[in-house]
Amino acid sequence: MPLPTPTLYPEPSESLADRLLRHVDVLAGLIGPRHLGRPEAFAAAAGYAERELGRFGDRVQRESYRVDDAEVSNVFIERRGTTAADQVVVVGAHYDTVPTTPGADDNASAVAVLIETARLLRDVPCRRTIRFVAFACEEPPYFFTESMGSRVHASGCRQRGEAVTAMVCLEMVGYYSDAPGSQQVPGEIPRWLRWLFPNRGDCLAAVGNLRSGRAAWRFHWGFRRASDLRLFSVVLPESVYVIRFSDNSSFWDQGYPALMVTDTSFLRNPHYHLPTDTPDTLDYDRMARATLGVAGGVARLAGRRWRPEKSGH
Repeated sequence: MPLPTPTLYPEPSESLADRLLRHVDVLAGLIGPRHLGRPEAFAAAAGYAERELGRFGDRVQRESYRVDDAEVSNVFIERRGTTAADQVVVVGAHYDTVPTTPGADDNASAVAVLIETARLLRDVPCRRTIRFVAFACEEPPYFFTESMGSRVHASGCRQRGEAVTAMVCLEMVGYYSDAPGSQQVPGEIPRWLRWLFPNRGDCLAAVGNLRSGRAAWRFHWGFRRASDLRLFSVVLPESVYVIRFSDNSSFWDQGYPALMVTDTSFLRNPHYHLPTDTPDTLDYDRMARATLGVAGGVARLAGRRWRPEKSGH
């Protein structure tokens, strides 16, 4: 599937919101549903992530493995830390979809934020190594199976004895609403605690399990330093099962601290897994503010305080 040929670097006049829109437009508009039933589209999505991550001068690597009769790949770049390079912060987003949707929010929005976070931190040396990964095969029928891309990567980290100090999973980060009642609360949360949770879908959430509290705290304050978008941070027991519904769970299962950074998916977005999950439903200005915050949070996890230059992004 042919993709538009980009210039090596974005035009100076192109804003962060414009770049995010461009990524989502290619993935969810031009390519569309990205699953192994459409192998050309699936390969095009991996190729797009590979090409965009390679724009910044980093060596792009593929972690390839077999799923049924197909070869699929996690695509990643790695930036070595300055003084604690053996400690790794993984930032990941899956690029596949279910067959029923073009997947603008799920999960082109997160791939776009992954790419732009890598761009923002391109010239920011950090103490720890940062690895930016676009994961294959997060969606059913591969979810919670050995074919799930993040499970392949997380188990590889454990087998290699890597010290993953934090993993940040970007999962649906583009849909926002100011309407009262637009944000639902997971059903497992007791009614007497629900007042603590947002009622409007106007924020981003960073959710960890109980072992990820320190990572959640560091990410939260790094995010707040870099962005004015509201971030709702919470750690919950994994018995609140919806917090396991993305690539963060693969790292929890290997004993690593991990956070899911999300607009909360079906708890907010009425287009979840539907044909209506299209690029025009997303809020790119808020996505831009979210990207700045994610960059700040990731930098903080990697041992560096960072905020964007006032002159531009």
